[in-house]
Amino acid sequence: MTAPTATPAGPAPAPEGPPMTVTDTTAPTTDEAIRARVEDLLSRMTLDEKAGQLTQYFAFDLPPGEAAVGDLPQKPGEVDDALASGGAGSLLFVNDAARTNRLQRQAVDGSRHGIPVLFGYDVIHGLRTILPVPIALAASWDPETIERGQAVAAREARAVGIHWTFAPMVDIARDPRWGRIVEGAGEDPYLGSAVAAAQVRGFQGGRIGTPERVIAGPKHFAGYGAAIGGRDYDEVDLSDQQLRNVYLPPFKAAVDAGAGNIMTAYMPLNGVPATANAWLLKDVLRDEWGFDGFLVSDANAVRNLVTHGYAADLPDAAVRAVEVGLDLEMAISDPAYAHLPEAVESGAVSIEAVDACVRRILEVKVRLGLFEEPYVDEDRAAAVLADPAHRQVAREAAQRSAVLLRNDGRLLPLDPDALGSVAVIGPLADSKRDTLGPWVFDDDLDETVTILDGLRARLGDTTDVRYAPGVRPAQRTFPSMFEMFPGNATPDPEDFDDEAELARAVELARTSDVAVLVVGEWQGMIGEAASRSSLELPGRQLELLQAVAATGTPVVLLVMNGRPLDLRWAAQHVPAILDVWYPGTQGGTAVADLLVGDVAPGGKLPFTWPRTVGQVPMIYSHTTSFEPQNQGRRYWDEESTPLFPFGFGLGYGEFTYSDLRLDAETIPLDGSLTASVTVTNAGQHDGDEVVQLYVHQRHGSAARPVRELKGFQRIHLAAGESRTVELTIGPDELRYWSAAARGFVVDATTFDVGIGGDSTVPLTASFTTTA
Repeated sequence: MTAPTATPAGPAPAPEGPPMTVTDTTAPTTDEAIRARVEDLLSRMTLDEKAGQLTQYFAFDLPPGEAAVGDLPQKPGEVDDALASGGAGSLLFVNDAARTNRLQRQAVDGSRHGIPVLFGYDVIHGLRTILPVPIALAASWDPETIERGQAVAAREARAVGIHWTFAPMVDIARDPRWGRIVEGAGEDPYLGSAVAAAQVRGFQGGRIGTPERVIAGPKHFAGYGAAIGGRDYDEVDLSDQQLRNVYLPPFKAAVDAGAGNIMTAYMPLNGVPATANAWLLKDVLRDEWGFDGFLVSDANAVRNLVTHGYAADLPDAAVRAVEVGLDLEMAISDPAYAHLPEAVESGAVSIEAVDACVRRILEVKVRLGLFEEPYVDEDRAAAVLADPAHRQVAREAAQRSAVLLRNDGRLLPLDPDALGSVAVIGPLADSKRDTLGPWVFDDDLDETVTILDGLRARLGDTTDVRYAPGVRPAQRTFPSMFEMFPGNATPDPEDFDDEAELARAVELARTSDVAVLVVGEWQGMIGEAASRSSLELPGRQLELLQAVAATGTPVVLLVMNGRPLDLRWAAQHVPAILDVWYPGTQGGTAVADLLVGDVAPGGKLPFTWPRTVGQVPMIYSHTTSFEPQNQGRRYWDEESTPLFPFGFGLGYGEFTYSDLRLDAETIPLDGSLTASVTVTNAGQHDGDEVVQLYVHQRHGSAARPVRELKGFQRIHLAAGESRTVELTIGPDELRYWSAAARGFVVDATTFDVGIGGDSTVPLTASFTTTA
């Protein structure tokens, strides 16, 4: 289906108050006119006003008398004072139409030039309608589904007055201990680039200012996902070839897709903080890639230049950030950029450097049409948030994201007509908040469908669906910074008799036709500041699983997660395992659809699934290295192979590949060829398959990985149907950054090619490139 659209509503009426003061009420329509308007404004602004435009404040909606949320302090009245004096160019954490209008009125009235503020927000996987988490969307291997979902998120965000999202997160994550793996697309730069571009298109549309869309803000530039030990915020040390070949490509894809903003990373990259890293922000992003959008720091990251021991004090931090073109400082309180006027007057930084930053902020506001339409229609916002078409998009995204990891004996799909009773077990099975996943702040729990809800709705008329949590929710050892937001903390139920509840769940399974057991991590255990030193199932979930499996009742294991967990026991003893991730608002409905075969799972893993945390980081695209015949025996106490490989995922159909052909045996370095393969669904069920193309370069100016993903296509095949799929291999797929050549190269060499259903596909064809 296509993304929902709406009839343009026209300019929203301004809230009550004095008339807005603007210099020109006619929106410029050409680049020349936009720049002329910006230059006119810039010429009439004071240094203090310019510094204000470069400052973004957290606009916490605090209870009366409070000046902080959790451990995030803010001076009482600081935001109101900034708005009243024209000292704020942007606000974040405002997601209510009435409140955005009220704050926008303060900004417009407080500015001598009627300059509106830019509202930003963490719209990561939905605003009111919550999509599956980003790692789940990546598991769909379906850019159209991803784009459609983020278009819904953008429509809801724009309706309430949000102009810009701090998303997508396009950091490559190769250490699943890192909590923010849930926000990205996994380990592979090719898949990550496709997902990044799809999200930018979904959020932003074809241009900045597209109706019902928001500015996309890819983050965190760059290398943030390679933090030492998988510990959030820790330093990163990456070689040039790792940066160029693995971590930068998704950002380049996002820039090429038109992203209007980039957010910098917190940590030092190779010793230089990313927020003031001239090589990253000027040499690569601006000069090499031609990015002309605006840059924003992550929260307090400019102030943290002092913490890093890079800047001497806040004025020095402001100077260093502005000099590399960091346009907007995200500040909780006491911004460093407030010191810019004194820095200009002392000669520490030039007015030209400051003006360049202000120019980019003003330009994006003009392009969005905020001077002409700074407010939103509050009645229309309510209607957009309630649009049932959005829920259907979320349901389809959850269906297409699920990954079937095991299906011995073809236990799935379940036959609803043959089920007299189903035991639904596990505290996550009926947790609305956990069904949504992390990075959700404006959810509607009343409309969230849990897995228990979904199964009861689908089977309840003919099947006795019974529920027992079995074990209490697992608690974090240390509280999360995000538990300060309402509903984000994991509840610990009172009067929970652990042994009695475990026994009740086991008995429920024993007396049922099938047990659907839901395990995983509670949503507060993953995300920002939520790295883990273990991948084991939290709490007593493994004990619960083993006890339920011991009853002899067939078990369907559903995994609710954002990272790979230790499923070694389950992979040997549980017949059916379906990874449903954190599936979002319509998650329970989608899971029920999948379990009974109304739709078939077709997702694929966007990361390598290790057996144990001791194997990480583990990636499929490693080099041959020494003694490749011993690759699977690198550890003496555990296999060196993954539990499930990258790109893996079963279906209800049976997909076979045959007749791999290349339409050329030799191509020039700048040439292309087409690889084709016949895919057949030899099973009894219709289903989706993701056709994946991998290449290996045999020799060249550097040792290359044993295989790399270089093409994919998701297809639907009816039972018994065959189809020929064609994928192109050209210079973009073959080039890489060579440490030996100190640049990008396409080598004259031989390439091996394989096409199949995951990264273990045999490489059975080859071609050569010639100079």
